[in-house]
Amino acid sequence: MPKLQIKKGDKVVVIAGKDKGKTGRVLKVFPKKQRLIVEGVGMIKRHTKPNAAYPDGGIIEREASIHISNVQLADPRTDKPTRIGFKFLEDGTKVRYAKKSGEVIEQ
Repeated sequence: MPKLQIKKGDKVVVIAGKDKGKTGRVLKVFPKKQRLIVEGVGMIKRHTKPNAAYPDGGIIEREASIHISNVQLADPRTDKPTRIGFKFLEDGTKVRYAKKSGEVIEQ
């Protein structure tokens, strides 16, 4: 299973596709498929039968998964797309940081 640098709860920017430029929080990550679901990005419509969650059924709009290569982490300082690096702090903990600003990414 590949190691991914983007985790659930991260703020990301879509850099390719129909939703290019949109930002949102990562709701779910699928490491084996290298895909993720971003809040408010990649909206699709599903025709659903009535069930416990949707008693009336109908057309439900929800997020679809997008490939991890189409998103980049948002820089905590500027909210622009940035690459991710890893470094060790003085106390020995390994952290992710934004390559553009050098800011540590809090999880």
